[in-house]
Order: sequence, then C-alpha cells, then structure tokens
Amino acid sequence: MRTYTRARVPGATYFFTVNLAERHGNDLLTQHIGALREAFRMTKQAHPFVIEAMVVLPDHLHCLWRLPPGDNDFSMRWRLIKARFSRMLPHGERISVSRMRKGERGIWQRRYWEHVIRDERDLHHHLDYIHTNPFKHGHVERVIDWPYSSFHRYIARGLYPANWAASLDVSDLAVGE
Repeated sequence: MRTYTRARVPGATYFFTVNLAERHGNDLLTQHIGALREAFRMTKQAHPFVIEAMVVLPDHLHCLWRLPPGDNDFSMRWRLIKARFSRMLPHGERISVSRMRKGERGIWQRRYWEHVIRDERDLHHHLDYIHTNPFKHGHVERVIDWPYSSFHRYIARGLYPANWAASLDVSDLAVGE
C-alpha cells in the first residue's frame, strides 16, 4: 500500500475537499448543518484557524483554511471536526466490515483532498471554485441562492457582486473533484 505524504507548510492557506462515505443521495451535511457548524466552532476554539471560504453541499464540502504561524496540523483539526460531527448524529448508517473492525462510524470518507495555496492567483481560482460549486452540482441556478456558502460574506464585503457567475460555464473549474 502506498503512503500518501501530505504537504505541510506552517501558517499556510490550504484548500480542502472532504466527502461523506456514501455520497450518492446523501444529504447529511445540509440536513445537520447545525451539528457541522458546532463541530467546526468547537474545533476552532480549541485549535484556532481561519476559514477564508467554505461551501457545504449535501454530501461534501470545500473550504480554504489559514493556519496560525508555525502550525501545520490540519489533520488533527479534520479528525476532531469529523469525530465531533459524527458523535452528534444518530447511528444507523451503513458500516463496512473494515470500519466495524476498527470501531468506526460510516459517515466520512477516511481521506480528504488538500492543496497548499501557492499564490494570489491560486487563491482566487480556489475561491471561485468553492463559490460556484453548488451551481456546478445543479443545486441552484444562481450562486447567491445557496445558503451554505461563504459567498454571502464575500458579497457583504464587496468582493463579489451579487449576480456574480450568473451565466457561468463551470466546466473550467474542475479542482479537487
């Protein structure tokens, strides 16, 4: 089995894609958005980081985090977020034999995608990708209509117009999926 080596840059900004174990037809993340927010809040309180941008879809999420100077431990933060969210949900999901042997829940995929943001252009590309994702997946016809997105915060700060990406062809935005 190959060992995946993650990029670890203290104080960096990272892009993440995190998926549910059973993606097809699963809406746990939006159905339990309050529990997800609480899992993030608790983790950020104990182990600070800044969420620069985020979108939560029914079965996966994308986000940009900026870690504190000297800190590169995003893995521990994801482990805590996933565990806290899972503990807040009722049992009943399908669990594979290997997960049963390890005493794991069947909510999250074990792995996730991370990418270190290299420069301003890379940052803006990933911001656009995050904010267009609900449209790309057919959840909304306009980016502004998706409620679980930092897009609204960016509009309030004057960084995107409210009608941004209204006629976008998202085929150019394939990042991390």
